[in-house]
Amino acid sequence: MSQETTVTRVELLDVEEAADWCRISPNTLNDLRTQRRFAPAIKVGKRLFWPPADLNTWLEDQREVLM
Repeated sequence: MSQETTVTRVELLDVEEAADWCRISPNTLNDLRTQRRFAPAIKVGKRLFWPPADLNTWLEDQREVLM
């Protein structure tokens, strides 16, 4: 019997798509990233990518705390 292996492709967003997802400009994303205030990227060659789940987590961490 042969066992099939299924590989699920992970959705990754590039800089422009990630910025759009977070409703910020690519310049703001890059500024936050270089200040280490943004979700860590996955680097493939010279390109940067983010899984949407990581962006959602980062967005939730930005929630304003009201006193």
